[in-house]
Amino acid sequence: MKSTLTLTLCVLLFNCNTKPEQPEVISSEKEDAFDIAYKEGAVTPFAPEIFSQFINVRDFTVNSEEDEAYFTLLSPARELSVIMYIQKEDAIWSSPKIADFSGRYTDLEPFLSPDGLRLYFASNRPVSKDSTNVKDFDIWYVERDKVDAKWSQPINAGTPVNSSFDEFYPSVASNKNLYFTAIKENMNGQDDIFMSTWNGTTYETPVALSAGVNTEGAEFNAFVAPDESFILFSGWRRPDGIGSGDLYISKRVNGEWQTATNLGETINSKQTDYCPFVNLETETLYFTSRRTHVEKKDSGYTDTDELLKQINRYDNGASRIYKASYSDIH
Repeated sequence: MKSTLTLTLCVLLFNCNTKPEQPEVISSEKEDAFDIAYKEGAVTPFAPEIFSQFINVRDFTVNSEEDEAYFTLLSPARELSVIMYIQKEDAIWSSPKIADFSGRYTDLEPFLSPDGLRLYFASNRPVSKDSTNVKDFDIWYVERDKVDAKWSQPINAGTPVNSSFDEFYPSVASNKNLYFTAIKENMNGQDDIFMSTWNGTTYETPVALSAGVNTEGAEFNAFVAPDESFILFSGWRRPDGIGSGDLYISKRVNGEWQTATNLGETINSKQTDYCPFVNLETETLYFTSRRTHVEKKDSGYTDTDELLKQINRYDNGASRIYKASYSDIH
């Protein structure tokens, strides 16, 4: 298992089958019921009418048509970690449902492949069908023949991708090259981002990305562009950091990852920002953040309604989903 630092980063920052015939939908009118007070800017809440009800969500992934999405829902103390899905019908997102392949084990970090035919995720579920013993975290996936078909049973990505150590946060390019977070021997307890090349038949031995991405500190939760032209990831307490964990981008030039740059105060907050995902069709960046704009007034609070409005606002330090325009940052 990972070190305490690694588990903190990956858990703290740590099947969908047929569509329901008549999905429960959440009207956008319900947004007012959450009394969202949010500082407008480049970053805005995503589907607050859904995510305002949760304290601990993360790992958003969506298809290019933006009508099928998955995310991780965790209990406040993270004893439970389940992959959920939502669907959009008539421009309205449905109420979240448990993905058919999830709910029993600790599942997190779903990632839809660019063609929408595979959903990768991390899980501690048993590798053997005859066992109920959980193990370290591995990369798993479910697959389907077409986008409106049922997902398969979960499939372990196997060696050499998975090992006796933990593998987290998968992201897959169009050529099936697999990027993920891991910690290996002789890494001083810090996460790095690895890549396993698909050679047309199988995955090759994973290699850590170059110094343009990985440092002596922790790098985790990477999204790779379908054409591998750029990679977005979180860096932990870097010298140029704004918060405890910031989003960074590294571009790939002539096969080499360039020195990553901080996305800056336009995107990052003074808290933890992590789990990026980009829909290039809509040029939308989705990510998870624990940002807060709760106001601590010098004069204090005497009105209960005013106090509760501050405490229950969307950006109150809870782990929630945000979005921004990717075209503004690249």
